[in-house]
Amino acid sequence: MTEARGNVPGSRDEHQIMFYGLSTCIWCKRTREFLESQGVKFDYVYVDLLHGHEREEALVQVTQFNSARSFPTVVVDGNQCVVGYKPQELAEVLGL
Repeated sequence: MTEARGNVPGSRDEHQIMFYGLSTCIWCKRTREFLESQGVKFDYVYVDLLHGHEREEALVQVTQFNSARSFPTVVVDGNQCVVGYKPQELAEVLGL
């Protein structure tokens, strides 16, 4: 079973990256696979696997960057956000 929270090690650690997704979302899976294939270090949260206060807290964090609360939402350095499966945009933001 997928963990609700965690981190993925990577050799590219120039940015602080937070990946918010749903465990059942194909676009979230593809976005995560893209990040991993590029060797990007990131933290992740699968919001649908959280419960109660933890889930509400994660949704508040997502809403700060994505008022639609859609997934995947990738926050870079706490000030940039890429919503949806957009590998080219992620590559540009991350300087890949």
